[in-house]
Amino acid sequence: MSDRFIKVAQLKTVEAFRDRLTQLGLSLPCDDSILTRDQGSPMAAPLPTEGFTIGNRWCIHPMEGWDANTDGSPTEFTIRRWENFGRSGAKLIWGGEAAAVQEDGRANPNQTLGTESNRFGLEKLYDSLVNAHKNEIGDPSDLMIGLQLTHSGRYSRPNQKQIAEPRIAYHHPILDARVGIDSDDDRAIWTDAELYQLIENYVTSAKIAQQLGFHFVDVKCCHGYLLHEFLSARSRAGEFGGDFEGRTRLLLTIIRRIQQECPGLMIGVRLSVFDLIPFHAGLEAGEPIDFQDLLPYEYGFGVNAENPLEMDLSEPIRLIKLLHESGVFSVNLSAGSPYYNPHIQRPAIFPPSDGYPPPEDPLVGVARQVEAVREVKNAVPEMMMVGTGYTYLQEYLPHVAQAVVRAGWVDSVGLGRMVLSLPELPQVTLEEGSMPRKKVCRTFSDCTSAPRNGIISGCYPLDPFYKKLPEFQQLKDAKSAAAK
Repeated sequence: MSDRFIKVAQLKTVEAFRDRLTQLGLSLPCDDSILTRDQGSPMAAPLPTEGFTIGNRWCIHPMEGWDANTDGSPTEFTIRRWENFGRSGAKLIWGGEAAAVQEDGRANPNQTLGTESNRFGLEKLYDSLVNAHKNEIGDPSDLMIGLQLTHSGRYSRPNQKQIAEPRIAYHHPILDARVGIDSDDDRAIWTDAELYQLIENYVTSAKIAQQLGFHFVDVKCCHGYLLHEFLSARSRAGEFGGDFEGRTRLLLTIIRRIQQECPGLMIGVRLSVFDLIPFHAGLEAGEPIDFQDLLPYEYGFGVNAENPLEMDLSEPIRLIKLLHESGVFSVNLSAGSPYYNPHIQRPAIFPPSDGYPPPEDPLVGVARQVEAVREVKNAVPEMMMVGTGYTYLQEYLPHVAQAVVRAGWVDSVGLGRMVLSLPELPQVTLEEGSMPRKKVCRTFSDCTSAPRNGIISGCYPLDPFYKKLPEFQQLKDAKSAAAK
């Protein structure tokens, strides 16, 4: 199915890449060459915020390996990934990885925890990152590090990798069945009283992060996880659902309580700024579910209720204005969910083993996210914004990144999967003006297929460290079985 589209690796020059964008009707800005620090790269420009100056415009997104110990403490795999973040040369580390604020909020039994029981583990991760940065990059005084706090909600699997234990904001007519919830069974729905305890657990985790030296916490609100789901809880009764004020109350209350209890700790929000209808595998590619009986579609945030194949940024812009007024220093803007429309969230030419072939050229998905962030930045220029979804640009990622930052479309460009194969991208591009082509992520999706099959995540195709593991063969076998 990957042969349906021209792969970026086949586009050997910037001119060929630009021609492909034109063929697709896309207007992404793209520089002729990768500029170094000495050549005045926009990516080398410092980024001042809240009394702190971030050293450059590269950001590392939270990257989970599903590889912590079952008590939430880091393994050698977890530590190695954080060391790679430190030696990347990026000066903004957005959250490291998702740390659950309570044990039932883990997306898998090997997710790290932001709880008191894992204080030492979080400290070890923080120190590993900073020490790697000192040793390979230099002065860490302009390095900003956050810890992402989360509850996985509908996608919680805290005890066994193959057994869902969902906690939901409301019943969803499509997604309930996908996680084994009966539409008549309300036991998985959070009560308001439980939510108040959850709020306190976010505060406790934030206190730990501040005490360990993290500059900020990210209150994760994306990808279909709990706080993101609450933004679409129109059918939920009570103070945490219904109208816009009710649906945003949980997120804003957590932020306010952290501010009250952790003065001086900065707060960011990683937000799915738009969503689309859930997709499923069709005969040749992913297809949207039949939504005619669901119109107007009331089960998404940032989605057009009359045509849920289109985004509607009116509520997300309203929320981001509120976040700025509430003292949030930055938003990191993603989209959709890896569980029900992964081609929207992370454009890729090859689907994960449980996914579907892309229904569009992945460059269209990249442009959709870049344009959405541009629109939001124009609407709320005072908010510092980090962009997402760039990995599929591959060797042309730096060319586009420096162009959009120069144009003011976004303040910082975030790297996700690309960091697993090429963690040194920020440093190499800024110092040498080049991309090591053999290490460029080609979006094979093995880093997703692995955890979907209960295997630790990493770049199995390009990272020799993972190629040597026994899990490499396990993953090959799992993918072969899925393809039959």
